[in-house]
Amino acid sequence: MAKDSAARADTFPKLLIRNAKTFGTRPAFRHKDFGIWQTWTWNEVLAEVRAYAVGLHRLGLQRGDTIAIVGSNRPKLYWSITAAQMLHAVPVPVYADAVADELAYVLAHADVKFAAVEDQEQVDKILSVSERLPKLERIVYDEPRGLRDYDHRRLTPIAEVIANGRGAIAADAAIGRCCIDAATDTVAFDKLDEKDEALAYLPLAWVGDHYLNYAQGMVAGFCMACPESGVTAAQDLREIGPTFYFAPPRVFEQMLTRVMIRMEDAAAIKRHLFHYFIGVARRYGEAILTGKPVPLHGRLLYALGRFMIYEPLKNVLGLSRVRTAYTAGEAVGPDLFSFYRSLGLNLKQLYGQTEAFLYVTAQPDGQIHSDTVGPAAPNVDIRVAENGEVQFKSPGMFVGYFKDTAKTAEALTADGYVKTGDAGFFDEATGHLKIIDRAKDVGRLNDGTLFAPKYLENKLKFFPNIREAVAYGDQRDFVAVMLNIDLAAVGNWAERNNITYGSYQEIAGHPQLTRTQKVRRGFIAERYAPLIKALYDGSTEAHIATEVTFEDGRKGAIEGHIRIREMQTDAPETRREAA
Repeated sequence: MAKDSAARADTFPKLLIRNAKTFGTRPAFRHKDFGIWQTWTWNEVLAEVRAYAVGLHRLGLQRGDTIAIVGSNRPKLYWSITAAQMLHAVPVPVYADAVADELAYVLAHADVKFAAVEDQEQVDKILSVSERLPKLERIVYDEPRGLRDYDHRRLTPIAEVIANGRGAIAADAAIGRCCIDAATDTVAFDKLDEKDEALAYLPLAWVGDHYLNYAQGMVAGFCMACPESGVTAAQDLREIGPTFYFAPPRVFEQMLTRVMIRMEDAAAIKRHLFHYFIGVARRYGEAILTGKPVPLHGRLLYALGRFMIYEPLKNVLGLSRVRTAYTAGEAVGPDLFSFYRSLGLNLKQLYGQTEAFLYVTAQPDGQIHSDTVGPAAPNVDIRVAENGEVQFKSPGMFVGYFKDTAKTAEALTADGYVKTGDAGFFDEATGHLKIIDRAKDVGRLNDGTLFAPKYLENKLKFFPNIREAVAYGDQRDFVAVMLNIDLAAVGNWAERNNITYGSYQEIAGHPQLTRTQKVRRGFIAERYAPLIKALYDGSTEAHIATEVTFEDGRKGAIEGHIRIREMQTDAPETRREAA
C-alpha cells in the first residue's frame, strides 16, 4: 500500500517518484479545460515535474530561493510546488484574489525571486507593483492568452520552461519530514489509497488544499481533479464524483439552499414525497449509517427513500461516490450536519489550524457527534489551559512565522504547545473535544448568561434564507444579530409571492440591515459601530459611512441611513414529524 512505503519516501518529490513506480499508469491529476477533462498519469507527472525543475534551475532558481505560486487550482501550479522542492527552493502559495497591494506585501516579505502564476491577471498585478519587488527576477505563467505582446525579458511560459528542461535529470529534493508524517497518519486514519479521487477546488494558497489534496494525494497516491474554474466547480463535482471530499460549512449550506429552492418550485406531489422521506431520514438515517439498531419498518422506509430521494439527491449534488467527507473552518450547525448524514453521507468534522499543518482533531467512523470535533488526531497531543484555551502539539506543527520571532513567541507556550485562541473542553461522555468559540468572542450578558455568538449564528444559518449572521451581546442586556440574506433563496421567495425588486438593497430593505460576505466579528463591530449602538439604544435609524475595496484594488465609499424597525415575535411552532 502507498501509505506503508511513505515512511521511506520522506519528501514530496520522493513520494512522486514512488507513486510513478507504484501507480505508474493510474490517474494522478485531472483538469477540465474548454469543457474537456484532461488526465495525467503518475508517470507523466513525474516526467513533467522533473523537466520543469531543470528548466527553473536553468533560469536561475537556486537552493533556498523563494518562488511565489499565484492562481487557482491548476496542475501546473501544483507541479510548480513540487519542482521547486526538487531544487530545495521554497514555494510560497498566495491567494489568487489578493489585490496588488496585498500581493506586493507577501512577495516582498518572502524575498520572492521567482513567481509561477496562472494567467494575465496575475502577471498584471505583479508587474504593477514590480518596483516594490527588487528581488523578483522571473515570472513564469500557465495561460498565455493576452500575453503575446508583453515584454518577455522577465516572462516565460511554464510550457516553455518544461520543454527547455525536458530530458535532463532533476535535482534532489527537500522539505520537512514532519509534513509527510502528518499526512501519512491521516491517510491511514481514513483508509485513503490510490483508488480514491478528490476535487481540488479550494484556494491553492490555503493550508487545507495543500494538506488534503497535495500532501494526502502524494502519500496515498490518489488522483487530484482540478476544476475548469471556480464558477464551474459545482458542475465539475458532479462530473468527477470524488470519493474524498472536504467543504467548509458555507458550501454545504449553499448546497442545501439550492435544494430547498428547487423543491419549492417542484410539483406538489414531489414536494410532499421529499419532505416525507427527509423526515424518515432524520429519524433513521444516521442510526443506519453508524450501524445502530433500527426497527424493520424504519429500514424498509429508509430503503424506499434511498431509492426515490436520497441517492438521486446525492447524485445531483455530486456526492454519490463520496466515501469520506469532512467539514471544518468554522462550527457547523447541528441541523445542517444531521441533514447530510441522514442521507447516508459519511460527513465528519475535523478541527485544525494552519500552525498544525491542518489536523488537530478528527472524528473516527462510528463516533460522530454534531456538537464535538472528535478526539485528538493520530500523534497529536491536546490540552485545555486553565483559561479554557485549547493548546496542542502535532507532527506537522509549524516551526515559526517567517521573519517574525515575536509573533512566534506569542503563539507558543513555554513548553512548546501552540495556542489556538479557541475556547473548548473535553466532553466527559465521549472524550471528544468541544469548541465553544474564539476565546476572545465568548462573553456574558448583563444578567450573567453565558454568550457564545457562534452557536446562535449557526442555528440561524440553517434557515435557507439566511446566508450569514453576526451576533453581539457581550455586556449587553440582550442579543442583537445582523443578518445577510441569501439573495438566491429570498429572490425565489419574492418571485413566488409577487414581490418585485431591482437590487439586493431593495429586497433586503424589508427592513434593511447590512450586507457582509464573511464573519469577522471585530471588523464588523468597528465598521458598523453606529448601527450596533442604534440597535441597543432604541434609535429608529442610523447613519452608516464605510469604505469598500473593489476587485481591481480601487477603493470607494458608500453611506446612507439605515432604518431600524421593531419586529413582531411569535412563539415557535411545534414541528410535525413525518409519519
